[in-house]
Amino acid sequence: MALISVIIPVYNGEKTIRETIESVLAQTFSDWELIIINDGSTDSTLEVIANIKDNRLKVFSYPNAKQAASRNRGLSIAHGEFIAFLDADDVWMPDKLELQLKALQTNTQAAIAYSWTDCIDESGQFLRRGNHINLTGNVYAQMLLTDFLEHGSNPLIRRDALNQVGSFDESLPPAEDWDMWLRLAARYQFVAVPSVQVLYRISANSASSNLGKMEVACLQVIERAFSQAPESLQHLKKHSIANTYKYLTFKALEGFVERRRVLEAGRFLWYTVKNDRAILFSRIILKVLLKIAVILLLPTAQAQALVSRFKGLFNTSTILGYLRQTV
Repeated sequence: MALISVIIPVYNGEKTIRETIESVLAQTFSDWELIIINDGSTDSTLEVIANIKDNRLKVFSYPNAKQAASRNRGLSIAHGEFIAFLDADDVWMPDKLELQLKALQTNTQAAIAYSWTDCIDESGQFLRRGNHINLTGNVYAQMLLTDFLEHGSNPLIRRDALNQVGSFDESLPPAEDWDMWLRLAARYQFVAVPSVQVLYRISANSASSNLGKMEVACLQVIERAFSQAPESLQHLKKHSIANTYKYLTFKALEGFVERRRVLEAGRFLWYTVKNDRAILFSRIILKVLLKIAVILLLPTAQAQALVSRFKGLFNTSTILGYLRQTV
């Protein structure tokens, strides 16, 4: 029986699934099983997978039910003492499982090990750095403020802990990850592996690109979490809402965006200020307002040229860095 179960949900992942699977095959730690949940793919995903030969790889096909349901299906099949989830377009560094497992074996009170992330674009090129946060022990308060794990491809989790907190909530996409991490953080310690071990792919069709849906789901997660949090942490709720809207604002402005997206960013910014007046006194707010003004007031070609020319000024990595400093 394998020590670690790796679960990959995939829906129409023909372009990236081979690279994702190969990053598991290349792990320096080899005592794992790989469970692929084919979520009703209609492209050549299954053909691509069939050409990868490894007896640790198992494929199960179901009607389409989205990512949270696929993860839960994988959990019901998994045999490992530790569980890792990997999205079908993300990539692990070769030592990811080895170092996270060592961290959990060394820190026996911790139930979740997580690493640092960098972001790549659809072609696999570096886009920006991730959180690179180093928090170990009781991280519940920090997790209430923001999902510093960033995505589901990051942690290695003790199976016993998952059994205690229950499955992913299938009604909360694309924020079901944060909900799960919050339930785990309320009961268990986390341990950080301060090394970039996950490459998170950002694409136009990813679940996180639907910012309106993300807004609704994140607010639901916040309401649920603070309904169960102790009185001593209730003061963090407003900051949690503000951080969510900061993130949504900066995601809406990532790269060069159309006017509709900029208007959405303006709405998110309003709710950010409403919940955190301190942002009005930061230099970041000027960058955000300037980018919004440039795209709204100038013709598209001129606006795009100006944004490209002053790339450093409008750099989303710098803006997101401000959000991380608020954790």
